[in-house]
Amino acid sequence: MSQSWVPITTILKTVPKILEMPAYAKNVAMIQVDKFLRNLFPHTEEGAANRVRQCSIRITDICNLRCHTCGQWGDSGFLRAESVKELKQREVTPDRYIKLLRDLNENGHTPSVYLWGGEPMLYKGSVEIIEEAARLGMAPSIATNGTGVAEHAERLVAAPMFVVQVSVDGPDEATHNASRPGANPSVNNFATINKAIDRIAGIRRERKQRLPLIAALTTINNVNYNRLLDIYEVFRDKVDVCVFYLAWWIDEQSAERHAKDFQERFGFPPQKHFGWIGNWRPPDYEVLSEQLKSLNEVASKFSGPGVVIMPPLTDTPDLQRYYTDHDCSFGFDRCVSIYSAVEINSNGDMSPCRDYHDYVVGNVKEATITELWNSEPYKKFRKSLTEKGLMPVCTRCCGLMGY
Repeated sequence: MSQSWVPITTILKTVPKILEMPAYAKNVAMIQVDKFLRNLFPHTEEGAANRVRQCSIRITDICNLRCHTCGQWGDSGFLRAESVKELKQREVTPDRYIKLLRDLNENGHTPSVYLWGGEPMLYKGSVEIIEEAARLGMAPSIATNGTGVAEHAERLVAAPMFVVQVSVDGPDEATHNASRPGANPSVNNFATINKAIDRIAGIRRERKQRLPLIAALTTINNVNYNRLLDIYEVFRDKVDVCVFYLAWWIDEQSAERHAKDFQERFGFPPQKHFGWIGNWRPPDYEVLSEQLKSLNEVASKFSGPGVVIMPPLTDTPDLQRYYTDHDCSFGFDRCVSIYSAVEINSNGDMSPCRDYHDYVVGNVKEATITELWNSEPYKKFRKSLTEKGLMPVCTRCCGLMGY
């Protein structure tokens, strides 16, 4: 049974910074403890879970980019046919999110809080939610394309936020913007991410504090697969850690098998997973392998940022299997995130599954996270994956390989 772990060199580089906020350090530690224990003792009575360790909120569907690897707004994204106005109207209010976090705290849950989207900084109220999570000791993080970060940097650093995760898909403007084009052709996202990173780092220095950590998140694709070491070198003096994702995806055959399997388990057909079908895979696995191994080599030194490769595959045959054989799980045969993390969608629907969230256990506009956490629908989903095993879509999922 494989399990995602942060490399020891990255831990040694970042732990002193995390300890600046002991409550945040406890959040991170308990996630790792829960993963370890869940792998040792996978079965629980009736699919019940204990503490919520991560509250993941896809706070808005709205985004100003059209990244090719995105299952939402990318080439096959499931949101492309949706009305932006209607998506916005369905969003949960900031006041409701703050009440939900307070309810978690009152019921003994102090999870880390992770905001993403869409672009979470396009949601009016993100900063207030981050500040409340920080006040409650719920290590707030954000996954962002940099939009609006510089403008709100003072408050984000003051909170303090735990991690600012900025999407960096190239070492230069041409490569990055080719991977992450704007919905409007005039958007220059490479300039935006640099402005955001520089502003956060600058205020952090002024305040003489180590948080928030700045992480560069790179989704590997057919444009940047041979520039990964360049990304590291360009941003090594700007960020605390570089994360390189092999990307989540599904092919048409596996998508059809998943639709059938899901229907048999839960009685209705899923749709979201079709958005992750794409043609952006790296064309040369040997080159990619060389890049990833070089990253591990430079990251083993104590100078420069830490490196996380997710999932941790670097050999050419493994990389080829990852991108061509959707059935190969590389030993990641059990989903533990469904027992530790909640996933809330922009309209308030709560789901056990982050990327493939067709299965809904309830809506946080009408019930609290605490009330839904061990509800019958949630336990049914956990039992299904524990007793019947993974679904076809699961083998390329950040909840399985990245949590």
